[in-house]
Amino acid sequence: MNETVGLSARRKAIILISCCLSLLIVSMDATIVNVAIPAIRADLHASPSQLQWVVDVYTLVLASLLILAGASGDRFGRRRVFQIGLTVFAVASLLCSLAPNIETLIVARLLQAIGGSMMNPVALSIVSQIFTGRVERARALGIWGSVVGIAMSIGPIVGGLLIETVSWRAVFWINLPICAAAIILTAVFVPETKSTTMRNIDPVGQLLAVLFLFGVVFALIEGPALGWTHPRTLGAAVVAVVAFALFLRYESRRHDPFIDLRFFRSIPFSAATVTAVSAFAGWGAFLFMMSLYLQGERGYSAMQTGLIYLPIAIGALLFSPLSGRLVGRFGARPSLLIAGVMITAASAMLTLLTGTTPVWEMLVVFTVFGIGFSMVNAPITNAAVSGMPLERAGAASAVTSTSRQIGVSIGVALCGSVAGGALAGTSADFAAAARPLWLVCVGLGAVITALALYSTSGRAMRSADRLAPLIAGDVVAHGASRAA
Repeated sequence: MNETVGLSARRKAIILISCCLSLLIVSMDATIVNVAIPAIRADLHASPSQLQWVVDVYTLVLASLLILAGASGDRFGRRRVFQIGLTVFAVASLLCSLAPNIETLIVARLLQAIGGSMMNPVALSIVSQIFTGRVERARALGIWGSVVGIAMSIGPIVGGLLIETVSWRAVFWINLPICAAAIILTAVFVPETKSTTMRNIDPVGQLLAVLFLFGVVFALIEGPALGWTHPRTLGAAVVAVVAFALFLRYESRRHDPFIDLRFFRSIPFSAATVTAVSAFAGWGAFLFMMSLYLQGERGYSAMQTGLIYLPIAIGALLFSPLSGRLVGRFGARPSLLIAGVMITAASAMLTLLTGTTPVWEMLVVFTVFGIGFSMVNAPITNAAVSGMPLERAGAASAVTSTSRQIGVSIGVALCGSVAGGALAGTSADFAAAARPLWLVCVGLGAVITALALYSTSGRAMRSADRLAPLIAGDVVAHGASRAA
């Protein structure tokens, strides 16, 4: 049953606000905790690897379940799954704020991510179903992409204020009223929609994907402490490689796969996925390490740290909407090029960081990085659903949302494996110990820049044009076979 026909502009706007509220808290929660990391370490006596798991268990579970949640929304009802996700997220946020030790906090963060996974891909699918006109959908997706950048940018500032005035536990309280408002607005204004072609749940594909992601991140996080040749580290790496190989083999042969691998025949779609991983890996590493540098190495308070992040928020407010307009008018290339060049430049400047770098120089770095990061979200989001039939909007958008979370997980994990001396406090010079990490980020920026040119070439556009009718034809054929 689809009740989206004939909705007023006012109701559509409220639906967009409801969906963006979920995006706000899930995206903000991925960054707001970073400012609280030093306070959590002191209060709960956490080790470096436990601190990484506080961030990564959230992003990893999100990445693992986003596609399943998107398909579940298509199958069981998008509004229903969305409301369940909001409720679970709110309850888990409360548990995070009450955690008596680091182990409980990590488990509560896992539960929080389960709820979060039911929100963003389903909400984006709702937006795609409600805004069906080409112009209004482009505008709505532009707003959506802007909220991602803004939310992840204001997280550290809001976190700093709450930590300074209350405690680190308050960074989880902020989710409760936002969840309540979203639940009420969704119940009143969002119509229930389902996909006309019911997708099967793919437990084998889901399990293989989870094993691959957790194997990679476990090896990166635990490797520095256990040793790279430790049986557990090597075991996790082997599990990841085997799971990935089996995943590709299994999914390519399945009629209704967990991830439709044909999506990746589109060069713009594949490039958007790699760009998302690269940009968010740099972002995750930047947030995690700079919070420790500013509060641990330089002695700034949580509030002062949040204020140093202010240029990122301002850049997001100005440049995320600009990026959406550029994508609508000129395509993805200008936004992606600016993003790649800016992230590369900021990462290069971070390699020059010392224990006495003036604040104004740090503000320049934060501004440049913030502009680059803000420009990347709109073209990524647009590539996820452009050219895809409505019936695959949830699955396609969830792949890109997953890529974002995988990127953050890898970025945080790299902090320990590439800059372990800085993270563990075993190095006398934090900035020098972190330098290899920033060189990796320079490489990530270069990847984004190169893909900006390749993914918008004539060859790339032709690959997307060839894919669209193939996917659409499969949707029609599958629906006919189900009806028969």
